[in-house]
Amino acid sequence: MLTTVGVAPRELERYRSSVREGVIEAIREDAAKLQGARVLHINATAYGGGVAEILHSMVPLMRDIGLQCDWKVLTGSDEFFNVTKAMHNALQGTDHPWKPSDRETWVNQNRLNTEGWQDYDYVFVHDPQPAPLLYILRDHGMNPGGHWVWRCHIDLTNAQQQAWDLLRPFVEEYDGSIWTMRQYVREGVPERHLKIAPPAIDPLSHKNDAISDLQIQAVLDRYGVDRHRPIISQVSRFDPWKDPLGVIEAYRVVKRELPELQLILVGSMAHDDPEGWEWYEKVVRRAGEDWDIHVLTNMNGVGNIEVNAFQYASDVVIQKSTREGFGLVVAEAMWKGKPVVGGKVGGIPLQIIDGETGYLVDSIEECAARTMELLRDGQERRRMGEQGREHVRDNFLITRYLHDYVRMMCELSGEPVSEPTLAEEAVGGE
Repeated sequence: MLTTVGVAPRELERYRSSVREGVIEAIREDAAKLQGARVLHINATAYGGGVAEILHSMVPLMRDIGLQCDWKVLTGSDEFFNVTKAMHNALQGTDHPWKPSDRETWVNQNRLNTEGWQDYDYVFVHDPQPAPLLYILRDHGMNPGGHWVWRCHIDLTNAQQQAWDLLRPFVEEYDGSIWTMRQYVREGVPERHLKIAPPAIDPLSHKNDAISDLQIQAVLDRYGVDRHRPIISQVSRFDPWKDPLGVIEAYRVVKRELPELQLILVGSMAHDDPEGWEWYEKVVRRAGEDWDIHVLTNMNGVGNIEVNAFQYASDVVIQKSTREGFGLVVAEAMWKGKPVVGGKVGGIPLQIIDGETGYLVDSIEECAARTMELLRDGQERRRMGEQGREHVRDNFLITRYLHDYVRMMCELSGEPVSEPTLAEEAVGGE
């Protein structure tokens, strides 16, 4: 059955110093129409990856504005998570030879998770792993109440057709859907209550809050990183779409001209990502005996505070993705005043204004060239970093994302909502 995730309390009022004037009041005004509503978020894992990270902030903030909000995760076998990882990759463009037993594993594990089901007023189901839940409940005559919304965090523009054909019948069951970008929406998705809402970061989380120089130095000392030499970093899961091997190659190009350069590659190993260890091993082998490449994970004791320190210490942050639903780490680095060199894919161009808050690149050579430019020009790094922080303040903080969900619930219930700000309209919209 579904497992409840515990979260630490958060107060919306504490975000006032991070956001523009009037933001807190607008959220509370719309949330007042939903007081006491029972809300449930369902996803595949309580840690590792952007969805879990967001929910650790979103759920307690929903509670703070008067909603009875819970978060539950799927219970699943290794076989189940192998199938759902294959589906995740196929929806991003990998060709996978689907067998009837794959669908059976996926659906049957979801069926087991419906045991002891209790109704909510609003249910948000995140990504493909738990997508069959609503269909299964209805198919078994349980007729769950409330409004059901499917939230897709994946870039489906190059999805394998067979994978989408497996997923689509379940998505069509929902009352509404939320997408990161309009171009991700596939054919057959109902237009009713379809909302565009890119994800966002929590500026007060351990991963993004201000950190002292002493704390930064302590983390760097612990992992053998020299703060007096140039540092570049990438923080992401170890998988082919984040192109960690390409990051190493770009680093080596730059290092030929800047021998003092150091690279930090940080990844979180999540239990719903069996492919992660395979890619971690590939990265370690590619790094070889270059002691200036630091390959680190949560298994080395790297958590949110350490990631925060690494990003603050970096001169340039890289996110060289070849597929990317959004890429929260881009906004995280920009919030810390760091220019980002990112792949020109998915939601990254929403965040990086090319030449203003960082650079968008298509190749290892271009990534290396732009990184070199920034490492050589401290004034440009600072200018881009400052503009990036304000871009995130206006568009990609958790307060905006919370308001998106509140508006969605109001619309599903026929309640009027406040008008979005110009910044909210710029990143979202119907």
